[in-house]
Amino acid sequence: MVETAPTSGEAAVAYPAAQIAAAWRRERPGTPTDSIEIVTPIWRLAKLFADDRSRVLRAAGIDAATLDLLSVIRRSGPPYALSTREIAQRTLVTAGAISQRVARAERDGLVRRTPGTTGRRTVLVSLTAEGQGLIERSVDAALGREAALVSCLSEPDRASLIELLEKLTTDVRHRTADQS
Repeated sequence: MVETAPTSGEAAVAYPAAQIAAAWRRERPGTPTDSIEIVTPIWRLAKLFADDRSRVLRAAGIDAATLDLLSVIRRSGPPYALSTREIAQRTLVTAGAISQRVARAERDGLVRRTPGTTGRRTVLVSLTAEGQGLIERSVDAALGREAALVSCLSEPDRASLIELLEKLTTDVRHRTADQS
């Protein structure tokens, strides 16, 4: 049985992807709908995760860009210092954006910039004690929350989902690489 589309008063979230696909098949037979029940839930989950993470980070007193910057430095291990080039490579953010993030974090007392040893233009960015404290609290809050959000999945489910997401990501990256 094909379910009907929601009325204008119903929330979009209550409109399952299967109903969207069925409506397209009914309205435009022959339209490719195979992806709808995969892509639509991924988009919805991404929005739910992003909105929730924003709330958690706001409560922790940090924004996503600063979390990204401090996290990449913290994950580098002692002495918790990286060049701006290394930060850009590890975060997949442009050098200009990294420069802005570092300047803002330095103004806030979270990082310190020092000249590097490998070249005249090399700048090392290291965590201050305040930056280290903030990242420790923030990463625990963010990752703890996300762990709770996926706790309904069993270990085998998680392993299967990880494998499928890696497979899909690799293939989509390959197929879209020539498009940019």
